[in-house]
Amino acid sequence: MAIRYQLIRRPPAAVWKVLNRPSSYADWVVGTDESAPREGRWPEQGSSLSYTIKLGPRRLDGWTVVRRYEPPRYLELEAHAPFGNARIAIDVREWGDETLLIVDEHPLRGLGGKLHNVVLDSVIQLRHRDMLARLARLVERETPRESAGGGGRKGSRPAPSADKEASRE
Repeated sequence: MAIRYQLIRRPPAAVWKVLNRPSSYADWVVGTDESAPREGRWPEQGSSLSYTIKLGPRRLDGWTVVRRYEPPRYLELEAHAPFGNARIAIDVREWGDETLLIVDEHPLRGLGGKLHNVVLDSVIQLRHRDMLARLARLVERETPRESAGGGGRKGSRPAPSADKEASRE
């Protein structure tokens, strides 16, 4: 199973601010070069966005449709890429004044679906590790701690900035 989680040091509203913006997917989804609205009003159920994947000099186009949209908790997507389709379930959980984000991705059809095994799940896990770290940095950069709502716990030190976190990686 390709399930991965990430603690984001901002409340769920800050995470949804990024998830609700179709152009931001290229900023955090690994492998995506560009993203833009395609049909409907993103991220309402049935809406979609288009994206471009760069593989060296080649550019491949794909699209993603929203299968489930239940804010403030769930966003479920079906990605249609040149190599197949995948289901991506995103669970946004309030965790104190932070967010626990859980992503569960499974290939459905095409090459990914036919070759789905523990090795492919391991590759997806590696991709998700980078993807969720990018999402956390983006959310934390866009929403400074003091404006995140509920920000500082009494007696706690301020959280390191996203730039400092990125330099540690």
